[in-house]
Amino acid sequence: MATVHTAAGRREPGQGTAAEIPAKAGGAPAFTLKSTAFRAEREPAWRRLEALITRAEKGGLASLDARELLRLPILYRAVLSSLSVARAISLDRNLLTYLESLSSRAYFLVYGGRSNALSAIGRFLAVTLPAAVRAARWYIALSAACMVLGLLVGYVLTIGNLDWFYTFVSEGSAQGRTPTADTETLRRPLFSDGRGLGERLTAFASFLFTHNARIGIMAFALGFALGAPTMLLLFFNGLTLGAFVALYTSRGLGTELWGWLLIHGVTELTAIVLCGAAGLMLGRAVIFPGEYTRLQNLGRAGRRAGVIVIGAVLMFFVAALLEGFGRQLILATDQRFLVAGVTAVLWGLYFLRAGRGAP
Repeated sequence: MATVHTAAGRREPGQGTAAEIPAKAGGAPAFTLKSTAFRAEREPAWRRLEALITRAEKGGLASLDARELLRLPILYRAVLSSLSVARAISLDRNLLTYLESLSSRAYFLVYGGRSNALSAIGRFLAVTLPAAVRAARWYIALSAACMVLGLLVGYVLTIGNLDWFYTFVSEGSAQGRTPTADTETLRRPLFSDGRGLGERLTAFASFLFTHNARIGIMAFALGFALGAPTMLLLFFNGLTLGAFVALYTSRGLGTELWGWLLIHGVTELTAIVLCGAAGLMLGRAVIFPGEYTRLQNLGRAGRRAGVIVIGAVLMFFVAALLEGFGRQLILATDQRFLVAGVTAVLWGLYFLRAGRGAP
């Protein structure tokens, strides 16, 4: 191997080694390819690419004209070719490092994201999230069925015997709203006017967001255990709701309770169902791995389900605002049903129609 030195005896980047190409058997080496010659032939293309990358990194792709944009991938492939040859003939480390760095920078420019953070968020909300929800429609149907079944069972058992209420509803969740409470005690929270409760309502909304998001994420996370814990969690959540509905119905407050619940419940219960559907996606990925290993399939399903969970967390935030403010400040039952109906229509149109036909 030959070595090239400068006048000062210092090795320059891209210089200092040579690679011999073996000749046929019995002969001397056919020729010696020095890194200086290799670099002299290809360096102009590297420098042009580096200049384009530097400009684009400072001013974005908009700083490049049409000819430069067309030239960019060609120069990128030329650098990749140079890197491949440099590795094959074992050129010096400095040159390899330079080409690897240049290739990495060019890769993110050629194949990386073209949008800023705001446009990426906008596309996620307008296209990615509703498309993911539509693709998971069967999981959503099963998740909703588990919760509805729990609601029906809880209602039927409790309306027949109010003692079941204590089985389905914890003392902390009941907060004094039990079969032993009189009708006025049950009615009072439904129509609290919330005057002077600005700070308390804000804190309450924050608590509800945290609490409900925790339940939803738990329903998602438990899905890896074949989906069974997720279905049980949804079912028990339905039992609690059914028991409350039965208690208030027995006191002639069923309509008022539904108005009080649905003003935020349309959004909140939909978010819980979406988290449950994401958990069921994980469970199916473990049970039926297909052509992948279970861990690989779980990772693939987790990425798709994660999109739905992110959307559900955003819905929990909206539900917390509706529960912490709207439910306390809108006291008329018919107005509460109106808000619930509007939110149901809006969410339905969003998930069914948004992003259709988008590339």
